[in-house]
Amino acid sequence: MNPYLITEPTCISFSGGRTSAYMLYKVLEAHNMSLPEDTIVFFTNTGKEEEATLQFVNECSSRWNCPIVWLEYRDNESQFEVVSFETASRNGEPFETLIRKKNYLPNPIARFCTVELKILTAERYLKSIGWTEWTNMVGIRADEPVRVAKIRANPSDGRKGVYRVMPLAQENVTKFDVKEFWDAQPFDLNLPNINGTTYHGNCDLCFLKNPNQLVSLISEKPERAIWWAKMESIIDQPRIRDGEVFRKDRPNYSSMLQFTQEQVSMFDLNEGMTCFCGD
Repeated sequence: MNPYLITEPTCISFSGGRTSAYMLYKVLEAHNMSLPEDTIVFFTNTGKEEEATLQFVNECSSRWNCPIVWLEYRDNESQFEVVSFETASRNGEPFETLIRKKNYLPNPIARFCTVELKILTAERYLKSIGWTEWTNMVGIRADEPVRVAKIRANPSDGRKGVYRVMPLAQENVTKFDVKEFWDAQPFDLNLPNINGTTYHGNCDLCFLKNPNQLVSLISEKPERAIWWAKMESIIDQPRIRDGEVFRKDRPNYSSMLQFTQEQVSMFDLNEGMTCFCGD
C-alpha cells in the first residue's frame, strides 16, 4: 500500500523544513494534488523560526493549493491560537510565554518546549474541532534510526487516540532523496542545504544543536543570540528560579555571543542532540 494514501482522520505535521514539505508533497501527489477529506496540515510556530521558514510554509501552501493551519501556544483557556503568515509571532513570544508560565527553562532532560509548543498545541486544536482519534503523519526519514526506533516502540507517545506513522521511513527515504527532490523544484527553503542538512532549521539557536553550529550561527547573525540570552537573564525576575540556564554543560548564550565577537574557538565538533521538532 502507498504509505502516503490517507484512509482515516489524519493530521500532517509540517515543521517548515524540506523533509516534512517533501512528505506533504508526496501525500498530495498520492491524492491527485489535493488534500484528502479528514486531513489537516498544521504548522506550529514557536516564534523562533527563521523568517525564511515562515515564507517557505506560506509558499508551499500557495503553490500547492494546500490549506495549512498555523498554530501558536497561548497561556489562556484553550492554550492555542490560530494565526497566519501575516500574524505569526516572530520574536519568540509563544516560547517566552511558556517559559514564564513553567517558571524555568527547558533543557536536554526536560524538553517541554517541543511537547507544549508543538505536540500539545496541535492536539488541543484538533480536540477543539471535535477530533477524538487520528493518525499523526510525521516527517522522519529512514536515515534517522534513533528517531524511527523511538516512534516505532511507542507509536502513541502515551496519548490516547493518537497513532504516529512515518511514511518516509517506510519508503526508505533519506536526506539525499529529499535534497534531490528540492534541487528539481522551482522554489525551495531559503536556508543553506549542506549535504542534505539544514543547520539553520527549527528554532534558530535551539539548545540541542551542536555547539559549533550555535557559534557559527551567532557569528553569522549576532542578534540571533539576544532572545536566548534574555531568557537566561530573566532569572532576576521573581517567577524564575535563580541560576537557570538552557544547558549547564556549556557556556550560556551571552558568553557564546561574547566569544563570537572575540573570535575564540570554544568547542570540538560533535553531533548535536535530536529535538524531535522535525525537519
